[in-house]
Amino acid sequence: MTIYVGNLSYSATEADLTAVFADYGEVKRVVLPTDRETGRMRGFAFVEMNEDAQEDAAITELDGAEWMGRQLRVNKAKPREDNRRGSWGKKQDF
Repeated sequence: MTIYVGNLSYSATEADLTAVFADYGEVKRVVLPTDRETGRMRGFAFVEMNEDAQEDAAITELDGAEWMGRQLRVNKAKPREDNRRGSWGKKQDF
């Protein structure tokens, strides 16, 4: 499972998130997506931990918590959907 962490401060780092989530277990990976054009952090992250029980505990404790001046949104990440649907070369039924 992957954890979605939203409403992050733009100054949060991978090390900051690792430290916060380490209170609940071993952190396998932290991903901080950045904007392609500006290189600026997008205000959310994904965190993976070693065990589901650790991830559940982190979600329960951190969702709604204030951190770095912001109220965090922490939940199970949803699978990525392909939202890049365009009319170029695709048949659309109306």
